[in-house]
Amino acid sequence: MKAYNRVLYTELTPKEFRKRIRKVPIAYLPLGTLEWHGEHLPLGSDGLQSQGFFIKLAQEVGGIILPMLFVGPDTHKVIQGREFYGMDNHGFPKEESQQLDGSAYWVDEQLFIQLLNAILKQLTRAGFKIVVAHGHGPSTEIYKKYIPEWSKKYEMLMFHCWREPFTDEDDSGIQTDHAAANETSLMMALHPELVEMQNLPQDLNEFPVAIAGHDPRIYASATKGFEAIRLQVDRMREILKDALSKVQSDAG
Repeated sequence: MKAYNRVLYTELTPKEFRKRIRKVPIAYLPLGTLEWHGEHLPLGSDGLQSQGFFIKLAQEVGGIILPMLFVGPDTHKVIQGREFYGMDNHGFPKEESQQLDGSAYWVDEQLFIQLLNAILKQLTRAGFKIVVAHGHGPSTEIYKKYIPEWSKKYEMLMFHCWREPFTDEDDSGIQTDHAAANETSLMMALHPELVEMQNLPQDLNEFPVAIAGHDPRIYASATKGFEAIRLQVDRMREILKDALSKVQSDAG
């Protein structure tokens, strides 16, 4: 990969870092998990989608992508001494909770807030002026909630990638469901080699376990994934172009 296309923080030399941040001081933070995303998608789907989208955005707008997180908050229940979180508590008969294979990501909301605070402090120190974070739904919601406070505290412009008002029925957004048509389409576009649709029930009357949204067997496709990515890259490019103009104006 040519140096000017390197957008991952972990791959940059100091010289490359200085060049990129001087030109476009945007940090992208993929909010990932290690979480069940149906039998057909990998456990790291949240981070893979947000990072993949940010790579395409950064290659057009500029900026630097941080390593993806794999921990995050979510709904939490304790039943007879056992902990269940996120999709453990959804999509089962009679509202029973079951531990889904592979999920290993949950942290308390307050700990996650502390983690984001620490990351933002370091990004400010490193010289970033704009932060875009997106990914796992509950993580993105916490980040979104604290934007007014943190943007003032760290003197940064802060964004996520959901359109307002947010609706989980929007299959043209970025990560607007859970392992259903939207996320499956995004993974088909970004990482087709990791999508195994054959693992889902062949009988369309049997809805896949712990999936929330439109049936991916019927509504998901790589074409829809590419269309959503293009639409949202175009939208975010305009948002970030305005933000960069503001940062440059304030600096001048």
